[in-house]
Amino acid sequence: MATAAGELLSLVGPPLPYPFEDSGRRWIEYRPRTRPGVSLAALEVPARKAAFRLLATGLGPHAYAQALSIVSLEEVLDRSEGFARGRHLNDYWVSIFGTPGSSAPWSWRFEGHHLSVTMTVAGGLVSPAPVFFGANPARVSYGAHTVSRPLAPEEDVAFALLAALSPTERSLAVVSDVPPPDIESGVSPAAEPLSPAGVSATVLNPAAGALLAGLVGVYLDRLPSALADGLSPALEELRFAWAGPDRPGVPHYYRIQGADLLIEYDNTAGGNHAHTVLRRPSADFGADLLAEHREAYH
Repeated sequence: MATAAGELLSLVGPPLPYPFEDSGRRWIEYRPRTRPGVSLAALEVPARKAAFRLLATGLGPHAYAQALSIVSLEEVLDRSEGFARGRHLNDYWVSIFGTPGSSAPWSWRFEGHHLSVTMTVAGGLVSPAPVFFGANPARVSYGAHTVSRPLAPEEDVAFALLAALSPTERSLAVVSDVPPPDIESGVSPAAEPLSPAGVSATVLNPAAGALLAGLVGVYLDRLPSALADGLSPALEELRFAWAGPDRPGVPHYYRIQGADLLIEYDNTAGGNHAHTVLRRPSADFGADLLAEHREAYH
């Protein structure tokens, strides 16, 4: 990461890097709004490639493919809106906070509409959260064939889990007939964590428990194995909540929570506009690494 970030800085220069203490560091902006950093549209090809190489250091191969599919959907969405808003696939921004490779903490973020990947580095360790992936349209079809569906695993495994629940388990898991309008954790570190909801993994039947573990794996496997190691929670500490109907193609939502894990999936706008996020409530934006760094060095 330090090498890739240093290469990007050598090709871009100001305004990067921002101070590590910059208020924009602890924020994700997956909506089409103003964000810090430098736009891919303003970069020459070598610098643009350096930005993508930095992104690749924080994602596994399949998640990198998901991310680039999400980026390309800006052009698909723009066409569906009659080219009225001027969306484009270079409207993604990269930010660096602090000095890559130094002994002091630093971080980077690659972000745009429906994508936000944040990595914080301190003491040679990486805190890999939050990681937000969205998709609009979530599915593009040709007749009975699917042409594009970048977040298919996140939806398919969840529906399989819901189907595997017993009637009693489902009555505990389904917390509302209506999904929320968006992920509930928002765009900044939550002052108050979301209240645990849904069914506890401790009461799930074996098939449902295995699918819950598999669904957590879908999100953790967005990260390279070196970053995901140690993040897997104990299954018994997890809760799974569902809101909305139990079929695809209509709005629905689910949430998985553990002591230091929050996964959210929300599909709105007729069931074809998905938002997903992997967060660590007590460690988002490197809070855990920064606490250890302060204790060790200050």
